[in-house]
Amino acid sequence: MTANDLDQFAAWVEELIRARGFDIDSPRGGGKSRLADEAGVHRAAITRLLQRQSMPDLETTRRLAHVLDVPVRDMLIRSGRLTEDDLPLPLEADSTAGAAPAALGGRRLTLEEAAAGLGIPDEQREMFIRVAGQFLPPAPARRAPLAKD
Repeated sequence: MTANDLDQFAAWVEELIRARGFDIDSPRGGGKSRLADEAGVHRAAITRLLQRQSMPDLETTRRLAHVLDVPVRDMLIRSGRLTEDDLPLPLEADSTAGAAPAALGGRRLTLEEAAAGLGIPDEQREMFIRVAGQFLPPAPARRAPLAKD
């Protein structure tokens, strides 16, 4: 990774942080501390990233992705750790190549079904589901129905 790669990633993360309402610009805004607390990471990891000193480790990257509401996949690719080829998106269900099996009624597999289909032993399924679930995009936020006049 080059200094330019780190700079580009940090600039992208800064933009996300500000867009999510964390005040990282004023010395007493508390945004770095609040972000670190919400992500469950050390404030120093946030500071080192924003000062372009170092890339966060994988766990910190995963936690930041969740707090900043971006897919872990995007964080890993933007960080330069992985490429889009390393983490391809699933094909859309309406394309012939990526169509869900008729046996599933055209729906996607659940993680439980994937674990069973892959032959993951029962004693390892919970861990498989927890780890694999971290790489799925976040579920869309549900909005309250609009009130009718």
